Amino acid sequence: MRIALVTDAWTPQVNGVVRTLTAVKRELEAQGHRMLVVSPDRFASLPCPSYPEIRLALARRGTIGRLIRAFDADAIHIATEGPLGLAARRWCLAQGLRFTTAYHTQFPDYVAARTGVNAEWIWRYIRWFHAPADAILTSTPSVDAVLRSHGLTRLSRWGRGVDLDTFSAAGPTDPAIDALAGPILLYVGRVAVEKNVEAFLDADVPGTKVVVGDGPARAMLAARYPDAHFLGPKFGDALAAAYRSADVLVFPSLTDTFGLVMIEALACGTPVAALPAPGPVDVLDPQIGAIDADLVTAIRGALTRDRAACAAYAGRFTWANSARQFLDSLSPISTPSARAA
Repeated sequence: MRIALVTDAWTPQVNGVVRTLTAVKRELEAQGHRMLVVSPDRFASLPCPSYPEIRLALARRGTIGRLIRAFDADAIHIATEGPLGLAARRWCLAQGLRFTTAYHTQFPDYVAARTGVNAEWIWRYIRWFHAPADAILTSTPSVDAVLRSHGLTRLSRWGRGVDLDTFSAAGPTDPAIDALAGPILLYVGRVAVEKNVEAFLDADVPGTKVVVGDGPARAMLAARYPDAHFLGPKFGDALAAAYRSADVLVFPSLTDTFGLVMIEALACGTPVAALPAPGPVDVLDPQIGAIDADLVTAIRGALTRDRAACAAYAGRFTWANSARQFLDSLSPISTPSARAA
């Protein structure tokens, strides 16, 4: 199959959306499918206000359409609700072509956290954007419930995976983290207001707090919490070593739809403590993590979980399964006669 993927989130951005899309693309291409990625690197762009790592591409719908036509796509997937996704949506509707979309992030909550704008105003746009899609791909039942509550019902499951070759319980630990006083409480992810990192840093529990990642709030939080260790971003083997050195991964976000870092940590044998939010409530099992509205209680519970059970549990999340679900959710763009028009 020839699949056109339109996304405002792509490398060199570092986030769960990009990691999901690149992993699934790799799996599908290994199976012989061909993919066209229409991403911001193809166009002139501007930095997103308050999130400069994300580039807002300046592209007309006709330009995107010509790329897709030249590729002779069998299916079109619009991954994001940004400028490229909007232009591709407009082109598909003008041409009478079918497409799928995905709900990767709690975008209304992100915008509300960053700007103070009423999230319901953003939901109006989300409903309008996704309503014409043949299917909206979602990662968990909790996300389904959120979308259904806002009138979006054509939903299709698209789970996530973990690179079990990189993230496993067998392997080296991080010497710098090992030298800190335990227990080691680890946060991994973007250091930004919508990730609720302060809830983790405010938690009154014994041990050492370690933050791996970068973002606009890093300097402010590092100054406000001098006892915490801000190590910057880590990737691949270095990130896996950090997970192995931790006694618990703390996932304080209330806005993530899944949370890839949770299954990466579990694959390395590290239990997870989280707040009751979409993502954790669907991903975590009581045997390998703890969820509680009181993050301190969740951390204390997670510290008692068995590391071998965590690693075994994570083995059920594979990118091969994720790619299969993605492929099964796609729709042919149109009838053969319409494609030739």
